[in-house]
Amino acid sequence: MYEVIQDLKGMGESNCAWNRRHYIRRSTLTAAAAIYHDMFGAEEKENEVSATFQILYFIGWKPDHSQRGPAPRGSAGASLKDIGSHTT
Repeated sequence: MYEVIQDLKGMGESNCAWNRRHYIRRSTLTAAAAIYHDMFGAEEKENEVSATFQILYFIGWKPDHSQRGPAPRGSAGASLKDIGSHTT
């Protein structure tokens, strides 16, 4: 689990909450590592775990008088409600 945390930090995916604690107790990390290994550890290799992640991109902006107006309500071809409901 510790390698996964380092990889996430390297990708810039650490916790960005403003009101979070800036530390985690060692006992909490040890317990989390044991649980993570039990759930995702590879049976054939003792110190190996699998990890996957998804990257979602969003964009936002502040309206300006020089921009076009919004499209009419209901004119979109896709809905944000459908994210994650696709079949592979």
